[in-house]
Amino acid sequence: MGFKMGIVGLPNVGKSTLFNALTRTAAAQAANFPFCTIEPNVGDVAVPDKRLDQLAAIAGSKQIIPTRITFVDIAGLVKGASKGEGLGNQFLANIREVDAIAHVLRCFEDGDVTHVEGRVDPVADAATIETELMLADLESIEKRLVNITRKVRGGDKEAVQQERLLKAAQAVLEDGKPARMVDVDADDAKQWKMLQLLTTKPVLYVCNVGEDESVSGNAHSAAVAEMAAAEGNAHVIISAQIEEEISQLDADEAEMFLTEMGLAEAGLDRLIEAGYQLLHLETYFTVGPKEARAWTIRAGTTAPKAAGVIHGDFEKGFIRAETIAFDDFVTLGGEQPAKEAGKMRAEGKGYVVKDGDVLHFLFNT
Repeated sequence: MGFKMGIVGLPNVGKSTLFNALTRTAAAQAANFPFCTIEPNVGDVAVPDKRLDQLAAIAGSKQIIPTRITFVDIAGLVKGASKGEGLGNQFLANIREVDAIAHVLRCFEDGDVTHVEGRVDPVADAATIETELMLADLESIEKRLVNITRKVRGGDKEAVQQERLLKAAQAVLEDGKPARMVDVDADDAKQWKMLQLLTTKPVLYVCNVGEDESVSGNAHSAAVAEMAAAEGNAHVIISAQIEEEISQLDADEAEMFLTEMGLAEAGLDRLIEAGYQLLHLETYFTVGPKEARAWTIRAGTTAPKAAGVIHGDFEKGFIRAETIAFDDFVTLGGEQPAKEAGKMRAEGKGYVVKDGDVLHFLFNT
C-alpha cells in the first residue's frame, strides 16, 4: 500500500500548479480563476527512496519497483462549501476518500494572481477550510443520529457504539475543534474510522512561497508554522513555481537547479517524507535478482500483516520471515554475506517489522 493525499485549498493558492509538478503532468488545468479544476485530478508518483537503489545495486536486481503515493487535486473550497456553495458538496465527498489532507496555503505576494478573499492571510485561509469541513461534519452527524435512533432504541450494540462516538465528535465540533481531537479507545478505533468524518483526517499544511523564499520561507509561512505547532499538525515550505520548473528538467539538470537554489531536495521528497511521518508509515524491502521492491506499511505492523501487503495468501499461510536489517545488508554486501555473518534472523508471527527491513517470507499455500 502507498497512501492517498488530497490537495485542498482556496482557489488560486497554487494547488493545481503544485499537483502538475508533483505528478510530472499537465493534467490539472492551472489558471487564474476559481474552479478551474472541476473534477478531482488523480496522479500516482513513485516514492523516492535512495535505499532501494542501493539494495538493487548490491543484489544486481533487473527491476526496481518503488512504492507509490496518490495525489488527488481537489478543486478549491470556498466559504459556504459545506452548504453547497461553489462546487462544495462534490469536493467534500472527494475528501472523504483520502488518507490525509494537504492544505495548500498561499504564502506569496503577487498582484497578478487574484485571491478569492482579496488578501493574503494563510492562517485565515486555513481557518476557512477547517470551518467548512467542521460544518460539513456537524451536518453529517446530525443526519446520522436521526437515522440510527430506531436501532439504538432496539438495543443494537453497533448502533449504540456509533451513537456514542457521533455524540463525542459532535461535542468537540460544537466547541469549535476538529473531530480528530476526540480521544478514541482502541476498542472504538474501527467504528470511529467507519464514520469517515472529514476533520478526523491528518493535516499537513503546505506553505506555497515565492521562488526567493523557498529555503527559509517568509513571515506568512512562519505564521503557519506557529499555527501548526499549536495544533499538533505538520507543515512544509514549498515553492510550487520551483517544483513546476524542476518537473520539466531531467535528473541531472534538476539536481543542479536545486543546488543553485540552495535546496537539499525537491519539494516532492519533503512532502512525501512529511506525509509518511503524519500517517506513521514505514517501508520494508524485498530484494532479489529479478527485482528490488519497496512496500509501505503502518508503524507497528507485524510480519504476517506485512506479508499480506504483498498477497493475502502470504498472510494466511505465514510461517516465518527471514529478516536482514538494511544497514547489515548494505555493510556486509548482500543476503549471503549477511547470512554467513549471522545477521539474518528467522522471525515469527509476533515480530514487528522495522523501517528498512529486508524481508523474505516463507508461507504455506
